[in-house]
Amino acid sequence: MDSIPDGLQEGMPHVEVGALPDDAVILDVRDAGDWDAAHAPGAVNIPLAQLVSRLTELPIPPTGPLAVSCGGGTKQTRAVAYLRAKGIDAVVLKGGMRGWKSAGRPMVSGADDA
Repeated sequence: MDSIPDGLQEGMPHVEVGALPDDAVILDVRDAGDWDAAHAPGAVNIPLAQLVSRLTELPIPPTGPLAVSCGGGTKQTRAVAYLRAKGIDAVVLKGGMRGWKSAGRPMVSGADDA
């Protein structure tokens, strides 16, 4: 697969928010504006539209699969389908950043990263 698939990708493996530590390695595929508003601490932002060209910048977790997040919609399933086709052990963060925030997990803004 040389491009990101269109639409919701059913059946992608996932990880529950509660199964990850607060400082988990997360790939956030949302656009810069959403990322700047709020994201998980330590997450890495590579917008979905840039994923193919920035594949070498993927964060690699020390153990286990790479959790991939968006706001909680289809972008994360599309990214995981693409990454898995490339041989990368990636999983959908169930509920995305909305689920992360709803679970009371820490959030930071773009300004907090500076």
